[in-house]
Amino acid sequence: MTRLSYSLLAQLVSLAPAALAGLTVDVNDADSVKEAAALVAEDLMSFYTGDQPGEIPGVLPQPDYAFWTGGALWATLLDYRIHTGNTTFDKTILQGLLFQTAEDDDYMPANWTRSMGNDDQSFWALAAILADETGFADPATGEPQWQTLAKNIFDEQSIEERRASKCANSLRWQIFTFNDGYNYISTAANAAYFSLGAQLARTMDNQTAADLASQIYNDIWDLGLIDEDFSVYDGTNVEDDCDEINKLQFSYTAALLLEGSAQMYNYTGQNTWRTRVDGLVKRTIEVFFPDGAASDVACEPDNCNTDMTFYKAILHRSLGSTMKLAPYTVEAILSTLKTSTAAAVAQCTGGDNGRMCGSVWTGKFDGTTGAGSQMSVLGALISIMTTEATIAPTNTTDSGSGGNGTTTGDSSGPSSSTSDSATTTGRGSRAAISVGAIMGALLLGTLVLG
Repeated sequence: MTRLSYSLLAQLVSLAPAALAGLTVDVNDADSVKEAAALVAEDLMSFYTGDQPGEIPGVLPQPDYAFWTGGALWATLLDYRIHTGNTTFDKTILQGLLFQTAEDDDYMPANWTRSMGNDDQSFWALAAILADETGFADPATGEPQWQTLAKNIFDEQSIEERRASKCANSLRWQIFTFNDGYNYISTAANAAYFSLGAQLARTMDNQTAADLASQIYNDIWDLGLIDEDFSVYDGTNVEDDCDEINKLQFSYTAALLLEGSAQMYNYTGQNTWRTRVDGLVKRTIEVFFPDGAASDVACEPDNCNTDMTFYKAILHRSLGSTMKLAPYTVEAILSTLKTSTAAAVAQCTGGDNGRMCGSVWTGKFDGTTGAGSQMSVLGALISIMTTEATIAPTNTTDSGSGGNGTTTGDSSGPSSSTSDSATTTGRGSRAAISVGAIMGALLLGTLVLG
């Protein structure tokens, strides 16, 4: 059972009148969570203009948002759709996912060449495979199908030209030699590839994808991008023979590794993957929920760029997915997600409508608004909707290992960097808790959530 720390509780108490006037939620009431999620999703889509005349479908407005955030947007809305049954955004999701497929059906539009990373491409593939898995509308005849799009990207990222042979054959961050970051091994890029391969393995029963996913996990373990405590680091440089590790930790990198490991555990039933899931769950919660609420500790509260405001959406979503793929983890995860979600919603008191969300969740509304902040709070709300579509393991026998059982991997964000500076790494209605209840909990010194 997770308890709010006294300091976070005191902050929520001080915010109670404002929170009751803004967005509210009861994290233990499914209807309340869905009502709050509908409002946050509506506010999130107020930042999207791609369905308007003269605008570019599929991506958030340029130049404010990077290409990868479009893929993350559609994955979040697909997740929202399957958990709530709300099909409001179906037409927009379908248009967005198909408009950016590009000539080779691989989500590499020519106009993004100057900034295209392997991780950027993977986020679109992850959205495509989620569309397939959740039974989203099939593209029309003649359009690329969801599995085809995801597999095309995985196959492209499996070729030698995308790799650095002297760095355990791991994926480079950038795809093209003329881009800054081509000689950086981004853990995020490798973690996204790993997660994609794991999902292809499970959803398509593709053993080749499973083998390649297992291999890339082992590769980044060998490089030291995951340590024995399951800390996941940002990356390393090819020019230094990958001997020096950039030890910044960002939440979405660890999250991608966790979800991929949960996919592999669900697919194989192997104890090796269970060990990795357990280690990543424990360390991810330790590092990124330091005071009960999710926090990207490498950059918060003052140094996160626009890309980094999206990371908590991926963090919460991956922990939620892990509970479905490995149901035994619910006890270790759910109470933490509820505590974090309550804190996230409590600060959604900004904007003209009085319910817009900021990017920092451990205090009152921080004055910032954007698609990343809204997506992260939506991801938090979705993550605690745990009653739908639990997936049973496909195999419960341990058939052996695909690498060191105590390893995990991570990477930098959609904008990795070779610097150790958080400013240069990464791309970068119901009342939930009444004032009286909060005050009563304050007298007891704790507030227990589910």
